[in-house]
Amino acid sequence: MIEINNITKSFDGKEVLKGISGVFEKGKPNLIIGSSGTGKSVLLKCIVGLVQPDTGVVEYDGRDFTSGERALKTEIRREIGMLFQGSALFDSKNVEENVMFPLNILTKMPYPEKLDRVNFCLERVGLTKTNKLMPSELSGGMKKRVGIARAIVNNSQYLFCDEPNSGLDPQTSILIDELIAEITEEFDITTIVVTHDMNSVMGIGEKIMFLYKGLKLWEGSKNDIMDSEVKEFEEFVFANKIMQKLKNVS
Repeated sequence: MIEINNITKSFDGKEVLKGISGVFEKGKPNLIIGSSGTGKSVLLKCIVGLVQPDTGVVEYDGRDFTSGERALKTEIRREIGMLFQGSALFDSKNVEENVMFPLNILTKMPYPEKLDRVNFCLERVGLTKTNKLMPSELSGGMKKRVGIARAIVNNSQYLFCDEPNSGLDPQTSILIDELIAEITEEFDITTIVVTHDMNSVMGIGEKIMFLYKGLKLWEGSKNDIMDSEVKEFEEFVFANKIMQKLKNVS
């Protein structure tokens, strides 16, 4: 579980996050949604420690990540896995080397054990026998799955996904969503997904936080969406459903 309390952040005098609080639950996908420029990515960066919030606290299972000692922050960072928007694979490394990278820098595990772990993770994301392929030989969906394998290879307790469906066709997007949800439940980890894709929201949105101009305006599950009385949230849902239909037609 990750808990945030009164997170604020300003850049050049402009307040981007305005007192965001919430709980991200273990074993289920937690989604942060909202239009571009609403603070989603900044909030994610505050949670993982890439940006220091001006005020507020981020706790990982009761451990204060915001003001904790360096050793504590290092300990928590070792438990974090990241799936970046563009997959962020090393072009000069093959699939096996990309997935093994966190083990090389974070552990002293013997090579045979690292290889076993890499193969387990590749099998889990449906990419057996792809070890020696280069990123240039992979489709967009395969790159995302390699990114997921790399994110969980170190037995991550916390998984962060930044726009995991960016650049993917609707069918592949659904497969990636389902894979993230399955891994979250199977390994009982705390997963936070930043997205503006309503297909993802309706597919795996067990816990949803909606941001608007730096404020948290709505929180609930996909089953609660139709009962929302928040105008800005209703407009976001309606606009994205129309855009999704147009994309599917094209």
